[in-house]
Amino acid sequence: MSQQEDKFRKVISHAKEYGYVFQSSEIYDGLSAVYDYGQNGVELKNNIREYWWKAMVQMHENIVGIDAAIFMHPTTWKASGHVDAFNDPLIDNKDSKKRYRADVLIEDYAAKLEAKIEKEVTKARKRFGDTFNKEQFITTNPRVIGYREKADQAIQRLNRSLEAEDLADVRALIEELEIACPVSGSRNWTDVKQFNLMFGTKLGASADSAMDLYLRPETAQGIFVNFLNVQKTGRMKIPFGIAQTGKAFRNEIVARQFIFRMREFEQMEMQFFIKPGTQKEWYDYWKAERLKWHLSLGLGESNYRFHDHEKLAHYADAACDIEFRFPFGFKELEGIHSRTDFDLAQHEKYTGKKLQYFDPEEGKSYVPYVLETSIGLDRTFLAVFSNALQEEELDNGTSRVVLRLPSVLAPTKAAILPLVKKDGLPEIAHRIVEDLKWDFNVQYDEKDAVGRRYRRQDAAGTPFCITVDHDTLEDQTVTIRHRDSMEQQRVPIPALKDLIREQIDIKAWLSKMRSV
Repeated sequence: MSQQEDKFRKVISHAKEYGYVFQSSEIYDGLSAVYDYGQNGVELKNNIREYWWKAMVQMHENIVGIDAAIFMHPTTWKASGHVDAFNDPLIDNKDSKKRYRADVLIEDYAAKLEAKIEKEVTKARKRFGDTFNKEQFITTNPRVIGYREKADQAIQRLNRSLEAEDLADVRALIEELEIACPVSGSRNWTDVKQFNLMFGTKLGASADSAMDLYLRPETAQGIFVNFLNVQKTGRMKIPFGIAQTGKAFRNEIVARQFIFRMREFEQMEMQFFIKPGTQKEWYDYWKAERLKWHLSLGLGESNYRFHDHEKLAHYADAACDIEFRFPFGFKELEGIHSRTDFDLAQHEKYTGKKLQYFDPEEGKSYVPYVLETSIGLDRTFLAVFSNALQEEELDNGTSRVVLRLPSVLAPTKAAILPLVKKDGLPEIAHRIVEDLKWDFNVQYDEKDAVGRRYRRQDAAGTPFCITVDHDTLEDQTVTIRHRDSMEQQRVPIPALKDLIREQIDIKAWLSKMRSV
């Protein structure tokens, strides 16, 4: 097992053990690619959503939010192109009978080459030490150059074939690259076929009169069909944005990698309506702005990179992803797309109703262009969680598992621990809980020795442990222990609230965006 695979298995195991993520319907042997968020997971998820919402809606005077229904009129999806073009290219292995996404097989081939490059870089860094120049190495080392060329050529050909809808060439590429089935190890492939990803359902009391509906595959269309409602009732002037978070559903055949790719997932999207011709400046603006938001969480700048789309959707004139270094490699976390006027123009066409904006400065009406930012809430959860999980060797020769979640996102902000379960210490601890719980999510913990409780809270991601001991009876002070540094300080009980707030204040965290 590779180091990456081992790390990922530990992430999945830890997520279950500490109440973050469970397999859905686990007592019935589970449901593939569907997960439930546990008592800690739902808090972390809510905190991520709030962190996004405040940065996107509350901090921008010209962005408002909505919550559109999951069910939409079925013609919506005809207009948006999902009925005809929302497909994945699938291929079956004749020996294992397993089905795969053809594009993912080729992307995995390229990812393995990327991993080989990283391995070469790691070896060279050890060999050359402080004198190592990574940029020079990857641009001059013949082996690295060869890996890079192979990966780039494979992805470029894949994109060209998909754009031309040449599925025969996608299969030919899989065969030429000698890609084998991960299960059977054979290269006995079927033809590549397209498969629509939308879940169908019915609306109506009887089978005869029921209307065919879809569970929405994205949240964006709920924003577009409400464009005029929001613009008029909110008296919004272009440029302005509409934000939304909510569930979306895709019948992923090759759902995998834990909560990275699920059939039921949550998106955080903002559609920014702009004057035609200004899309380039707004595209650059939102690329920079969204990266700042990610960096404000302190997960490490080297864990992010932009990936420009070579293959653009037919309606887009620019598109890129913000990729994050997950335990299984760099993968898409957020998409930023310049969608032109496609969406509103399509809904105009299918409804016969004008979806235009009268620009008082221009003295005319036009269909606005749209700049989209779309981020997966579940993927952000996985990015934050996997990055935070660390095993640490301590100075005394022992080790600990610590979940270094950004304190602003941590499910429980503080655990209050009476040193012993007698002498009036639990009573003081409970009074502290009663006082702090109005402002923070806190927890009372009295089971086991205090050292074991520290370790348990470290692994659960709690930023602070507050210990009530016998000195507290004398001077009304407690020991507050910091998760990341394990430093302890003695503070008066009345000072706890301000000390915790200072560390988890959303304003302090978001203000980092200005300094990035």
